[in-house]
Amino acid sequence: MDRQQEYVLRTIDERNIGFVRLWFTDVLGSLKSVAITESEVEGAFTEGIGFDGSSVDGFARVQESDMLARPDASTFQVLPWKEGDPGVARMFCDIHTPHGEPFAADPRAVLRRNLDRASELGFSFYVHPEMEFFLFKGADDPTPLDRGGYFDLTPNEVQSDFRRQAITTLEAMGVSVEYSHHEVAPSQHEIDLRYADALSMADNLMTYRHVIKQTAMRNGVHASFMPKPLTDEWGSSMHTHLSLFDGDANAFHDGDDPYHLSPTARRFMAGMLVHAREITAVTCQWVNSYKRLVPGFEAPVHVSWGRHNRSSLIRIPRYKPNKSSSTRIEYRAPDPACNPYLAFAVMLAAGLKGIEEGYELPPEAEDNIYEMTDAERRAADIESLPTSLDEALRAMEGSELVAEALGEHVFDFFLRNKWREWNEYRGQVTPFELERYLPTL
Repeated sequence: MDRQQEYVLRTIDERNIGFVRLWFTDVLGSLKSVAITESEVEGAFTEGIGFDGSSVDGFARVQESDMLARPDASTFQVLPWKEGDPGVARMFCDIHTPHGEPFAADPRAVLRRNLDRASELGFSFYVHPEMEFFLFKGADDPTPLDRGGYFDLTPNEVQSDFRRQAITTLEAMGVSVEYSHHEVAPSQHEIDLRYADALSMADNLMTYRHVIKQTAMRNGVHASFMPKPLTDEWGSSMHTHLSLFDGDANAFHDGDDPYHLSPTARRFMAGMLVHAREITAVTCQWVNSYKRLVPGFEAPVHVSWGRHNRSSLIRIPRYKPNKSSSTRIEYRAPDPACNPYLAFAVMLAAGLKGIEEGYELPPEAEDNIYEMTDAERRAADIESLPTSLDEALRAMEGSELVAEALGEHVFDFFLRNKWREWNEYRGQVTPFELERYLPTL
């Protein structure tokens, strides 16, 4: 037993923790949980906890259903909203086969495998996502709680208390928060986490979504990470800041470059642009995701990059240009309802492909791409992101990069599941159609 596991067992005893929830994530990004008593934790460390993988979306078929959840002691945290004696804690798990091998359909294993590829090239991968979400009156009532806008200080007591409570809870669980504010749309909020390595951040985002939902419920409202819940308002994004480090040095920084971008950063960006259409089904995985990716709401629609251009898919933030550790790129396509393990995996895979193959970065898009004509965009060789889940899945189906990044099991399940979602969606008659066509056709 290692020192972290010994620390967990000692903490459980000293803080009178009676139950530990073991968390893991399915392929679609839903959080799963099984609770064990404190007496079972040592056995979980050494042997794992068995469960039926065939009952978890995207995991195993019936004939290969036995799986083991092995808790990661480094993720141990007491749940601050479970007050009382005895207390309750949680740990994230890695999923293994009965033979002790990492399970290929475990999203944590998918991300680890891609991080190992980066490590072989000498890099560590750090991310900083900007998570947006809405607060509504109820799960079946998408009425905003205010009419506020960007950075507005609203007098709504529920929302003021909500952000304070959510941040306090996240900090108590070891999730560092950088800042929070009201976003552009009514009742839309953003709470940003401090940057971390990609695996820790993916765990943090799963914790984040759970904490936000729990805090909203305690305040009698509903929190939604749905990408586009309101037709005429901005959608919720997960703009993700990315950087590679070589030891303590930021591999993306070059002080002599006009943009402070190293050749490594430029090739990484080029890889993300070349493969952007292929990875969009993973970073924007729901039918509703493509209601957000439309012109007019500062969401990216076209495959381009720029320093100040917020219509670009990749932006170069310039908040602290003279601080080498701050050099990073911002990938603006993902939304907060994605599976963060898989999203980080395909973003990293695309960037590493650009580095390994020496992709050349195209010229910066300096104009507002939304205002360009189709002919002007074609002349500038600017592609568009997929406009629907259907188009995104077609791009993903032919992608060797995504298949390799996700692994055969996850790749095949993801496509099957999402094609089923698309086919169910396209067979629906919507209120738009009834209002537009029923009176005249």
